[in-house]
Order: sequence, then C-alpha cells, then structure tokens
Amino acid sequence: DRYIEIWNLVFMQFNRDDKGVLHPLPKPSVDTGMGLERISAVLQGVHANYEIDLFQTLIAAAARETSDADMNSPSLKVLADHIRACSFLIADGVIPGNEGRGYVLRRIIRRAIRHGYKLGARAAFFHRIVPDLVGEMGVAYPELKENQAKIVATLKQEEDRFFATIENGMEILEGELAAMAAKGVTVFNGETAFKLHDTYGFPLDLTADICRERNVTVDGAAFDAAMARQKEQARAAGKFKMATNLEYAGTETTFHGYESLDAKGKVLALYKDGAAVDALHEGDLGVVVLDHTPFYAESGGQCGDRGELKGVGGIFAVEDTLKIQAAVFGHHGILKTGKLAVGQEVGARVDAVARAATARNHSVTHLMHKALREVLGGHVQQKGSQVDPDKTRFDFAHNSPMSAEEIREVEEIVNAEILANAATDSRVMGLEDAQKSGAMMLFGEKYGDEVRVVGIGSSKELCGGTHVARSGDIGLFKIVSEAGVAAGVRRVEAVTGTNALAYVQEQATRVAGISALLKTQPDDIAERIAGMLDNVRSLEKELARLKSKLAASQGDDLAAGAVEVKGAKVLAATLEGADVATLRETMDKLKDKLKSAAILLASVADGKVTLIAGVTADLTGKVKAGELVNMVAQQVGGKGGGRPDMAQAGGTQPENLPAALASVKSWVEGKL
Repeated sequence: DRYIEIWNLVFMQFNRDDKGVLHPLPKPSVDTGMGLERISAVLQGVHANYEIDLFQTLIAAAARETSDADMNSPSLKVLADHIRACSFLIADGVIPGNEGRGYVLRRIIRRAIRHGYKLGARAAFFHRIVPDLVGEMGVAYPELKENQAKIVATLKQEEDRFFATIENGMEILEGELAAMAAKGVTVFNGETAFKLHDTYGFPLDLTADICRERNVTVDGAAFDAAMARQKEQARAAGKFKMATNLEYAGTETTFHGYESLDAKGKVLALYKDGAAVDALHEGDLGVVVLDHTPFYAESGGQCGDRGELKGVGGIFAVEDTLKIQAAVFGHHGILKTGKLAVGQEVGARVDAVARAATARNHSVTHLMHKALREVLGGHVQQKGSQVDPDKTRFDFAHNSPMSAEEIREVEEIVNAEILANAATDSRVMGLEDAQKSGAMMLFGEKYGDEVRVVGIGSSKELCGGTHVARSGDIGLFKIVSEAGVAAGVRRVEAVTGTNALAYVQEQATRVAGISALLKTQPDDIAERIAGMLDNVRSLEKELARLKSKLAASQGDDLAAGAVEVKGAKVLAATLEGADVATLRETMDKLKDKLKSAAILLASVADGKVTLIAGVTADLTGKVKAGELVNMVAQQVGGKGGGRPDMAQAGGTQPENLPAALASVKSWVEGKL
C-alpha cells in the first residue's frame, strides 16, 4: 500500500507470428497505461479510481436505485463501472446477443443485474442509472446524450428478460452451494452450471463469479462436455450440407461471375456421400469443384447460384453453390445424364433468371439499409441478411416496431433511388482507401487488405455479392413484413421486380374479392367494414340482453325443480345451449330466488361439458361449491374448483352427465 501505480510503460516493437518469429512493427509505440481514471485520481488527490468524482456520482446513483446505504459496497462499484461499459457499447451500435460483441454486452449486463439482485433489487433498476451517466459524461461524449433513449430502452428490455428467470436460477444455484457447503465440497457441478447457462441464461463466468465468493470452483471440463453434447445434438438436427468437412487440397477456384454467367472450367475434384471420388454417374448426388466458375458461392447473406455444368460425357444440374474453403467453390447437385470425371472440361452456365432476381434483391438491400438509417436513425446496423431469388430478408438493430408511416417512407426513398436509374459502381481498393471513401463497413466482419466497394445510388458498402448494372433494373420495391426476431433486433422482408409485381397484383385481387363480398367499391371497403362492425356490436348487445332475459325465465322455471334437503334447497339441472356467462347469470338469479341452496348447473356443447356450482352464504360452512363442482366433474372426465360460494369445472364425457347430476342431492345431503 506504499505505492499507487499511475502508469506503466509498455514498449511495443515487434509482432510475433504463429511460428514465433519477431517482425519489427512499422510504427513502434509506447503505451503508458495512464487512462482517464488514473489522471483524475492524481488531479483530485485521491488514492483509487473509484474515489474520483466520476465514479462517486455513479456509485451514489447505484445506491439510490438499489436502496443500499453502504457507499463502500463492492457491488455498487461494479454497477458504476458496468453502466459505463454497457452504455458506451450500446451507443456504439452493439445490442445484447449470443455471439461476438453482443454476447460480451449481455454478460456485462447480467453481471450487473446479479450484483443488484445481491443488494436486494428484484425488478429492473440498472437502466435508471443512465441519466446520471449522461449528466456526468454527456458533454464530453455527446453520443451518450444522442442515444440516451435507446440505451435506456435496450437495458430495460434486457433486464426484464433476465429478471424473469434469475430468481429460479439463483434458487438452484444457492441450493446447490448450500448442499456443497454442508458436505464440504468445493467444486461446483459442471452439469448444473450448464443447466443454469442453458435454461436460465447464467453465463459460466457469472456462475463462477458467485462461486468464487464462496471459495468454490466450477468443473469447467464437465460444463464444456455438456455444451459439446448440446452442439452435437443441434448439428444432428440441423440441415446437412455436403460441403461440411469435405477434404480438399488443390487449386483454388477462380470466380468469373461478376463479368459473365458462362465460363469454361476443369473438374478438379468430385465428391459423393462426403467422400472424394474419381467420377459421378447418372443419378448421383454430388459436389463438383472447378478451377474456373461463374457460379457465386453462398456468402455475405447471398444464396449460392444454380444452373448446370455441361460436358461431353453428361449434364450436372447445380442446385446450390457453397464454399468448401475460402476460395474453393463446391457446386452441389445431381448428374442428370451420362458420366462426369475428374479432369474433364465442362461449360458452366448460371441460371440467368434466378441470378437476376437475386441481384435485384441484393442491390435493393443496400438501398434499404441506407433508407432505414435515414428514417429510423444512425443506430440502425445490419445484424444479418438472406438474399435469394424470391426475397430479401434483412435484420437490423432497432428497439421498436416500425410504424406504417416509417415503412411507407422507406419504400418511397428506395423507389426514388430506383427511378433515378443510377449506374452501379464496383471497384476493388485497399481497406484504408475504402474507409476514406465513406463506404459502410459492418461491425464484426473481417476484411482483408483489399476489399470490394459497391456503390448503388447514394449507397456505398463493402460487399462481395452480385448486383444489378443500374438501380432501375430493380424495377419495384415493396416491404411485405416487419417483425421482431430478438431483443433489439427487427426483421424486414421485401420483394422486388416481378416478385413485387406479383405481390401487388395478389393484394389487388384480394381487395377485389373483399369488395365483391361486401358489394361495394374498393375505396369504400374501410367504411363498409366499420359499419358492419358497428352492427355486430349492436347485435352482440341485443344478444346479451336476450340471454339475460332467457336466464331470468329459465331461473324461474328451474327454481320449481329444486328439492328440499334438511331445510335447504338442492338443484342440479342442464341448460341447453347456455354459455358460461349465461350459466353464471342464471346461477345468481337462482341463489337470489331460493335464498338457502346448493345448486349445480351444466351445459353441453361440441362434446364438452361446462359445470358451475353455487352455494348460498348460509351453507358454505358445510357445503363448498368447489368440492361440489369437482365431485360432479370427476364423473364426466374432468376436474375443477373455486371459491366456497361459486366454482367452475369442465369435462369431456357428456354421456355421464345425467348420472352425475343425479348424485348431487345425496352428496349435499351427506354434507348438511
């Protein structure tokens, strides 16, 4: 404790490669390790980072939200540190997820929640510290203030999700730790740790964190084994692709698909049932590797091309194209005729119609991405995409559903770009030059030294996919669905070209059909439906009034059938066609009329029995409605219960109802 580290010098001079060889760095540098917090501690004359004004403000905010009075609590320091990390990550476009930066963020949030839980928090609280952080750091980091609402919403959503499961998870964890303590065991069961991870969302490091406080370690090997088992099961259940685990060690494939849909190629390798073969014969399913191909292999969200390979010996129908290695393309399909052998020359031809449709959908995805950022805000970032001949499916970071007006605005922006009919520009350049050009780069993607930059209209992105020659080739753009797929992630599906035309025509046909059914013009459909709904509501009110009137009259008729048992009235009867509401209303009227009674009413519809029991207040000490209705329900294949004065049940054996109703009198008599 005599010394406080203010900085430590790290001299960065070499890069050690995977073979252990040291290569001089182009720009040697020195890292002091003297960050903002250490500088602040020196200037403010305090001895630790958590004593500076920045942290003291956040610690006080955490104490306020968790109602913890101990300002020296380590958990409050964790909350103060984690609110900064989480808020800056979210402001930078990261959202909680199950991989990459998203998973890091989720783990930090959940660790913070656990410390809040430890301090007594049982509902979302962490997000309420964000305004304090913005007040403290928002001037120096304006992105915090600009994204405050998004940060709060993202944290709250994640908190709500985790608090829904943390209590059960903590109960299991605490129970296991207590049992271990009683037995003197110090290694936490890895299978239980995996159950906490898989079922309750407890990352392994969170379980280990809690165990560490009790001087317990987690059996990491058993956890890894359980995780491996689950992954293996998932793989077995998933879609099998023949490209998986194919062994290839030969010439790479040269791709010509940007310039042409036809190319001559030589067969470098053939695979059948996952194993290399010298030849494929008619009817064989297999994978073909060529030295030159115009077929685009699935990557970057774009599906692989289909088409055919035609040689002297036969025709191979390509149903999909996938990468075996980074630059080795596997053409998947079936040999339709003849024989195909390694070393043969073939003509490779891509299905031009499917490629054109895919290109339209891929190009419009770039325009849509830019339009979404314009309409919804700069926080919108691609989180996944799938482009094929039928549609484009685009996932992006956004916390709330898009309104109809926002969807319309995106469509208008994209279609305006299409009408401008600008030429597509694609060029390969250095990564640094691409960054300077303003091309959009996706977080989490790995880029080489050289990248392909595609400009379509006002959009400019790094992309290796195939695209239209001009934006006008897209034809028409229409969003067909918008929905949430994960916390903070929305999904849009859209169609273009002939698919968009077909969609619009189908919608028009539906509108025309509805118009014909309603016997009105398409422009008047909404008004006609509104009128019909008003009429339905009016009829429902009239029906309810008539049912009430029927219940009253039935009540009068049924009351006459009640029998007297030890000074009380007992009634068991069936009301034909009555729903639950009618049964309840009739029950109330009968109880009023009979004064002191135990009543069981039943109705049958669609082979199911509905039962309601009612007991007047003077008899509930001896006769319970819940017991009565359950006694009858058991005889008709059901069960039920409720309050002593009113209870409901159901059954599936209406044929037993007469005998069940007949047993009510003797059962009540035995209770009185």
